[in-house]
Amino acid sequence: MFIRERAQRGPRFRRLAAFGLAAAVAGCDSGSNAPSPTVPPPSPAPPPAPDPMEARCTEEGRILEYGFFAHFEPVSYSASPDSGAEAFDEHLGYEADLLNALEAMEGAGLAFDRRGIDVWPGIWLLPSTPEYDVVGGGITILEERTLDASGTPAISFTSGHVEFGHSLLVRATDAGTLAEYSDLTGDHRVGVSAETTNEARFLQIVGLIDEDGVVLAGTRITTPGGIEVADGSDAYRIAASGSSPNLADRMHLEPPSPELPQVVFFGTDTVQTAQPEALAHGQVDALAGDKIANSTLEAMWAGVLVVTAVDTLVDLGGFTLDQGDEALLACLDDKVNYLTDDRSIGFAEWLANPTVFLERAEAWTP
Repeated sequence: MFIRERAQRGPRFRRLAAFGLAAAVAGCDSGSNAPSPTVPPPSPAPPPAPDPMEARCTEEGRILEYGFFAHFEPVSYSASPDSGAEAFDEHLGYEADLLNALEAMEGAGLAFDRRGIDVWPGIWLLPSTPEYDVVGGGITILEERTLDASGTPAISFTSGHVEFGHSLLVRATDAGTLAEYSDLTGDHRVGVSAETTNEARFLQIVGLIDEDGVVLAGTRITTPGGIEVADGSDAYRIAASGSSPNLADRMHLEPPSPELPQVVFFGTDTVQTAQPEALAHGQVDALAGDKIANSTLEAMWAGVLVVTAVDTLVDLGGFTLDQGDEALLACLDDKVNYLTDDRSIGFAEWLANPTVFLERAEAWTP
């Protein structure tokens, strides 16, 4: 993971003038009538550095423009999935409650004007534009996502505040035969949300891309412009930070080997709707997704869909800010790390007690 870890500040030190050696040197020439050298007074100690937990994060009256992904229930979602509805900008879920707690911290000076966003690819780069100060919505922290299209650093991530894992969601009747990723073959069709960490991780696990996202040579990818056949070069790349332009809006992937599964690509706004329907009705045999989202669907489709093949890799999710907003980034990190007790309080604890962050905010005093 590419996570910014901030070391704890150590104790403050005071400079002390050392007089012993000077006195000893002056006393060695006892026969001299020269006056003893004057010893300068000790320098005053520097003022203590302000504790970031005591400082405001913003100047008086500033409201941070916050954009959130609207379709990642229960981590971050809108009260209405319709982007034209007034309730679309009503923020719900785990990250919404974390932001509520940040606003409730006395003296932190944090206030967010929240707006829903229904377009996922590149959402993490929006704070580098004048429209947004902070963006969230279940964004996995990746170094490659900090770069813009030209490869220039554009945004920074806060400390991770939520853990993401990867898994399969399958029909309950197939749980025994599709218990692991290795059980998937060319007879199976697996649905994924394009341009996500879940897509990239799944394709890497089953061997359809390498660690750099380069698609396996001979793979056929159906796009609106026709069928692209990967040649093993980086002209055919699928990654969580963005994919090759020729693979945009991809719909289907057919591997060169019958031992590897076929892949059906979905939009990121269909996780709660079209994807479980497609799985339940046999259009796909599994969904490769985040464990939190898949577990939510398992509960919603109790007895019909179940989670299997939980990946051992754990990713961290955070908020993004413009790379130049270092003071705000440091202050948010301190406050978020307090609310999550340095990540010992996360999604599971929030799910058991949705007021856990607000309770910590009310217990904190500047």
